[in-house]
Amino acid sequence: MTTSSEIRTTVLRVFLRLVIFVLAGLLVFHHSLMLYELHLETGNNAHALFDYVQSVCRALITVSLLLVVFGARWALWGMWFSIGGLVATQYWAHFGDLPVDFTEGRHPLSYLKGFIFPTVISLAFHCSSRPRDVDVDEVA
Repeated sequence: MTTSSEIRTTVLRVFLRLVIFVLAGLLVFHHSLMLYELHLETGNNAHALFDYVQSVCRALITVSLLLVVFGARWALWGMWFSIGGLVATQYWAHFGDLPVDFTEGRHPLSYLKGFIFPTVISLAFHCSSRPRDVDVDEVA
């Protein structure tokens, strides 16, 4: 028979895994769509170095998030590395005066919001994968 604390722990872990799944799914969809629009949509095919660097970052984000969804703890490092690289390219565009539209009228700190979802995903992953505390009465 299970105790109510075990049920609460199980429900919490399922909820945290659902949070990871939903947030990672949104990010995978967003970055996949951005890659599709850049490389497969008809339009300007003359891409700059900036576009290629961002494409590599977006592809790495997508792969690492898929691995995180499947429970690979080390993939969190890849997620953080690739998202950090993407934010760095946004600062490169902002302060390097590159001819891109997304920098117009944006405050330099606005690019840091790209770290919100990865932070929530990392915290949820950490909390959902922690082993259950063993009660002293259960051991004896």
